[in-house]
Amino acid sequence: MFVVLLGPPGAGKGTQAQRIAVATRLLHLSTGDMFRENVKNQTDLGRLAATYMDKGDLVPDEVTIKMLLERINRPDAAGGAMFDGFPRNVVQARALDDALASRGAKIDRALLISVADDELIARLGGRWICRGCGHLYHERNDPPKAAGVCDACSGELYQRDDDRPEVVRTRLEKQKPPPDLIGHYRARGVLREVDGQRSLDEVTSALLEALK
Repeated sequence: MFVVLLGPPGAGKGTQAQRIAVATRLLHLSTGDMFRENVKNQTDLGRLAATYMDKGDLVPDEVTIKMLLERINRPDAAGGAMFDGFPRNVVQARALDDALASRGAKIDRALLISVADDELIARLGGRWICRGCGHLYHERNDPPKAAGVCDACSGELYQRDDDRPEVVRTRLEKQKPPPDLIGHYRARGVLREVDGQRSLDEVTSALLEALK
C-alpha cells in the first residue's frame, strides 16, 4: 500500500505519520529526511540536491522522484510506504503517479488532516521566547505565570515576527495543500478526510480506519 499524507502546517502530520507507521508497519518517508540522508551520504542524487538546497532553491521534482523511487526499492519498503511532505502540488502528484505506475503500483490512499484556520493560527502562533535564557512559552498551551515575564529568570519575553498571527496566516495560505491537489486524489476515489481538531488518539484512530 502506498499512502500520501496531506495537511497544512500545524495539523499534526509528523506526529500522526509516526503513529500510523508503527501501527501499520508502513515505511514513513519524509522528503526532508530523505534529502538529508542523501546529502550526508554524498550520493549522486544528494550532491545534485545540495546544489539547489545550498542556494535556498527548491529541489526539482525529477530529483525528488528519483530519490523516492530509490528509497521504496529497498527491502524495508516491500510492504509499501507513506509519503509525508510530497507531493506538494498536482504536478508533483502526477509525476509520482507515473513513477509508481512504471513499477506496477499506485497511490492507494490520500489522507487529508483538516484543521480550521483559526485553530492552526492558535497552534502555530502565540509562541514567546525569553530574551535572557531562551525559554519557550506558548500563550495558549504553555503560558508564563505572568504575561511577558519568564518564569525561570524573570527575563523579558518577546515574539519573533514569524510567530505573529498575521504572519502565520500568510504562511498558511502558501503552504496549505492546494485545492487542485486535493481534487486530484478525490477524482481518483482515494481521498479520505479526517478532522484534525479532535484529540491525538481520536485522529490516529480515524486515520487508521480510513486506511482500511
